[in-house]
Amino acid sequence: MSRSLAASFAAALAAGALISAAAPAQAQFPPDPAPRLAAQKQAMDKLAWMDGVWRGPAWTQTPAGKHEITQTERIGPLLGGAVKVLEGRGYNTDASTGFNALGVVSFEPDTGAYNLHSYAMGREGDFKLTPTADGYVWEIPAGPMIIRYTAVMKDGAWREIGERVMPGRPPTQFFEMNLKRVGDSAWPAVGAVSPK
Repeated sequence: MSRSLAASFAAALAAGALISAAAPAQAQFPPDPAPRLAAQKQAMDKLAWMDGVWRGPAWTQTPAGKHEITQTERIGPLLGGAVKVLEGRGYNTDASTGFNALGVVSFEPDTGAYNLHSYAMGREGDFKLTPTADGYVWEIPAGPMIIRYTAVMKDGAWREIGERVMPGRPPTQFFEMNLKRVGDSAWPAVGAVSPK
């Protein structure tokens, strides 16, 4: 091997070693989160109407008949507005809690999809949520059936219905709530642990 060819080969090996060493170093540093967070905050703006405290009548059709409750919701942004946190409570006529749910709505900039991660009645799941011009729709797959919730915000009132949707049949409503906004809420952002 000639001396110049050997020198070129050595230089190429050294450059390759530097590139190989730099790649793991770059992998140790995540990309700048600012653009993703900005996209998530902008996506949550479509659901800003939900923020606050809500209360009103609701009913669910059960095997035993229609069960009526007072439904409450408290909703607010977290992580600087990148996600929305929801807590719903249904109070029986004796003021006991008959229903309690926690949800986190998020947005994935890479796919443009909203997600509702929900915990309720000992169960949890991830469900597609789609904002609409005046509310949202979210669905729970249940075998051949879909459980679909449709919310509409109009004149300061939040109406949401739940329907069972079977192929080839008209939807069957089994749930409805009609809430009025009763105030602002700093929840869940308030009460963070301070550094000292």
